[in-house]
Amino acid sequence: MAKIAFILLCHKNPDAIIQQARGLTAVGDCISIHFDAAAGTEAFEKIRHALKDDPNVTFARRRLKCGWGAWSLVQATLLAVEAALDAFPRATHFYMVSGDCMAIKSAAYAHRFLDAEDVDYIESVDYFESGWIKTGFREERLIYRHWFNERTHKRLFYTSYNIQKWLGLTRAVPADLQMMIGSQWWCLRRRTVEWVMNFCRDRPDVMRFFRTTWIPDETFFQTIVRHIVPGTEIRSRTPTFLLFTDYGMPVVFYNDHYDLLMSQDYLFARKISPEATALKARLGALYADDAATFRISNEGASLFRFLTGRGRVGRRFAPRFWETESTLGRERTLLILVCKKWHVAKRLLHRIRDVTGQPTLEYLFDEEAAPMPDLGGIQTTMPKRTRHRRALMRMLFDYYETDRLAICLDPNNMDLLRDFQTDRSITRVLEIECTFTDDYLLGHARRVGLAGERTPQDTIDVLLPTIRADLGNESDMLRGAGFEHFFVLRESDPQSANAEALADFLTVDMAKAAKIVEDPGLFDD
Repeated sequence: MAKIAFILLCHKNPDAIIQQARGLTAVGDCISIHFDAAAGTEAFEKIRHALKDDPNVTFARRRLKCGWGAWSLVQATLLAVEAALDAFPRATHFYMVSGDCMAIKSAAYAHRFLDAEDVDYIESVDYFESGWIKTGFREERLIYRHWFNERTHKRLFYTSYNIQKWLGLTRAVPADLQMMIGSQWWCLRRRTVEWVMNFCRDRPDVMRFFRTTWIPDETFFQTIVRHIVPGTEIRSRTPTFLLFTDYGMPVVFYNDHYDLLMSQDYLFARKISPEATALKARLGALYADDAATFRISNEGASLFRFLTGRGRVGRRFAPRFWETESTLGRERTLLILVCKKWHVAKRLLHRIRDVTGQPTLEYLFDEEAAPMPDLGGIQTTMPKRTRHRRALMRMLFDYYETDRLAICLDPNNMDLLRDFQTDRSITRVLEIECTFTDDYLLGHARRVGLAGERTPQDTIDVLLPTIRADLGNESDMLRGAGFEHFFVLRESDPQSANAEALADFLTVDMAKAAKIVEDPGLFDD
């Protein structure tokens, strides 16, 4: 059975470290601690004294002053790993954690998880091709030498960088290494850790290279493990659940996140707020609970993106300079059916096409697979369609040889709607107002990844009102936009009222409009 040696890097809150170590070792696992030398001796001695009699606790043989983004973090990790290898000969796995991490599964679950596959868990993707780095330095992290810490010696850091850049003092990556990058929170098998330590002793050239790279804790282990371990034995993922905000800051978890954390397909979570005492108490007890069961739904990341994005009214698709002066054509009319229930809008769209004979297109700006003619490649991907939306629509009008074209849009596409409204052509908008039951909202949440089949009921109870309010907000924004030609067709209205609204929207006679809406299953789910 798996026996975990935790590699703990920490720099504050000795009482929490003591509690964390006791909780992890109480079930038979081990821990090797590196406590930052910058934190002072008194706090470290408090930790050492409290844990000195626990045979499952050891300490790195020396303490380093660690800096964010610096080699010292990797060096401290290697010191803690070295101590763990010596002190815990029966440890099968080595799991990297911080003082802000806590288990979100029981020890029994974690051991079964690690026993299930003979693999290493470390996020490890191509440094140059993956797009893992979103902003800031990329190749500059590697090809220039970074002797100073950007956070503590900012002026020296950038002066050194600028001088090297001006003089062209770049260097090559070691020729036999494919540079990889990923999260620093990994879990490696004993054999892999021993190979890494041997590699460090055998390759001083690689060690010299990484010592002056920037943020090596995101590249060192990720590159070396991929170099020495067959790819079939690596799962490129972190076993620790963590999220980041738009500003690159870690998301902090609080007392009300317990059910969410429990349902994620991870063993630990980071970061737990120091003030979340109730959450820490529950998670601390959880690790020793062999009888605990878990329903994995794994919707945490998508749920976070959904909830944090609700209050933003950003310009998702800003106009491009080549489109600001373009137009669909002054004599043309664009008919837009706006509806959250795509199947309802598509059903009505098909009825419009069948009765009036005018060309129609489904959710071409929302659905990659929406049927479209070949327009020379501009239609192939969603980003292309959106980026060149006016050019695309002009080509569609020309392709169908028509001055009237009907399409569907999701109501969250306010930027597109506003852009079409500013065009010299005539844009007419029909909102299709549908009834949303709790069952439908739950199905919608599952379809878009906000919930899974095993999402706890407590999470669902919070999620459904949020989704309902979000849909209502989209409708309010649509009606408050002040569109010149705006019409509403309601599921709750009689057919006669809907026929009248549709006749006005399409500018057709009542007989045709009545024929279109006479379908009794128009609003069926």
